[in-house]
Amino acid sequence: MYAIVDIAGKQFKVAKDQYIYAPKMEGEVGASVSFDKILLVDNGGDIQIGAPTVSGLTVSGKILEHVKGNKVIVFKKKRRKGYVVKNGHRQQYTKVQIESIG
Repeated sequence: MYAIVDIAGKQFKVAKDQYIYAPKMEGEVGASVSFDKILLVDNGGDIQIGAPTVSGLTVSGKILEHVKGNKVIVFKKKRRKGYVVKNGHRQQYTKVQIESIG
């Protein structure tokens, strides 16, 4: 059984006992979260497609930790002008374990 869930504008395919890295969300480590924007549910071949969401179902999970992603280097240069800028960025994520779909 799996579901496609919309979390903070991004779509994730989730299954029970799976870990996902979602955009940073509020909540303490160990707190439970639930997502109600379920776009599709597949239960052993029985597919329910939402219009726009599947009603009556929620996906629940537990926050495991707040982490940072890999560093992305942003480099800008204009040739022959002496203009060089180098910046780095690390996106913040929340590691969530999916506990149940239903």
